[in-house]
Amino acid sequence: MNMSDIRKKTDAELMELVTKARETVRAERFKDTFSRKANIITGAKKEIARALTELTVRGTNQNVK
Repeated sequence: MNMSDIRKKTDAELMELVTKARETVRAERFKDTFSRKANIITGAKKEIARALTELTVRGTNQNVK
């Protein structure tokens, strides 16, 4: 998912995305080391960062107006 897709989502959808991605990271982290997929963890962390960045930008823009 890229930033243009994230910008189209509502705040509630972004919070849901963050929650699901955090659950994915947690689940992958506690798997057996042989079945753990590093690229899944990395991708989920990037989704979390992108969604939280967009939420922060939206909050900052509302305070400026």
